[in-house]
Amino acid sequence: MSERFMIYGATGYTGKLIARTAKAQGLNPLLAGRNEARLKSIAAQHGFEYQAISLDEPEALDAGLSQVDAVLHAAGPFSQTSKPMVDACIRTGTHYLDITGEIDVFEACAARDEEAKKAGVMLMPGVGFDVVPSDCLAAHMKARLPDATELTLAISGLGHMSHGTAKTGVESIGTGTRIRRDGRIVAARKTPRREIDFGQGPKNAVAIGWGDVATAWHSTHIPDITVYFESSPQLEQMANMGRIARWFASLGPMQRALKKRIEQQPEGPTDAERREGYSVLFGEAVNADGQLVQSRLRTPEGYTLTAMTSLEIVGRVMAGEAKPGYQTPSSVFGPDFITEFEGCNWQDLNG
Repeated sequence: MSERFMIYGATGYTGKLIARTAKAQGLNPLLAGRNEARLKSIAAQHGFEYQAISLDEPEALDAGLSQVDAVLHAAGPFSQTSKPMVDACIRTGTHYLDITGEIDVFEACAARDEEAKKAGVMLMPGVGFDVVPSDCLAAHMKARLPDATELTLAISGLGHMSHGTAKTGVESIGTGTRIRRDGRIVAARKTPRREIDFGQGPKNAVAIGWGDVATAWHSTHIPDITVYFESSPQLEQMANMGRIARWFASLGPMQRALKKRIEQQPEGPTDAERREGYSVLFGEAVNADGQLVQSRLRTPEGYTLTAMTSLEIVGRVMAGEAKPGYQTPSSVFGPDFITEFEGCNWQDLNG
């Protein structure tokens, strides 16, 4: 056992924050990514070792992973980067963690469950704000209403997005709003909307294709799942796009133009914005008889929480708590895992 882990994608906004938090916690990860000059600069700030490795260089990637027991993959968009990293982890017997929120990545990892078990490797995508708090909330709702047939999750207070998160949103334009019905992921014919009380009275909310459409099913087996965000002008614009507009926006030239515009924006929230920010998650479970339970979960700002949860999970994996195969956070660590972090607490609204 090497008793080390790798942060791949350490030059991105979230990767840099995770590396900084790791230093504050006295950890000693191996930093990796494609850009050697940027890696060298970040590694020098923290006194970490680094290796420049491209995901399209399997031999170099295998050599890098052979030095560690787990990789915390933070280089998005994960639709492009997850598969080569998972391939390498299975070849080298390295546990795979990432911070994705992409439905297709979760489902692709789930499809490799048996392959990962044979290799003795845990695949746990979504160890950050996507989807640790919402996955724990989903499991909490299932525990409160074991025969639930419908699950609603909603999120408020996301604030500014990093470039990577925003680009992932751009890539999903063409898929429409995905929900789960009768256990299957489908595109909604019309974007669901409803009012949700995040603690300060009812607010308009818009359904989105968040990662829990995938993960909450694997954690709870509740067949109908819808995820909402508190409404914003940007979300309303996306929700109101017709099929032709979505198709046009998904074309290569438009995708490149939209991503270029994202690059011109601030890299992500400032330190002050992260300190002052917080999120509120809402959960609702309903059974076939109409019985209903609701809960709220308050957390620190999303990127701050991502650094906290991802490093805690890495630590637990290194300590031997990994379970081979595809896993969700709550399936390994339980629904109350999220409440172990400062600033996270439940509020059961009924029952």
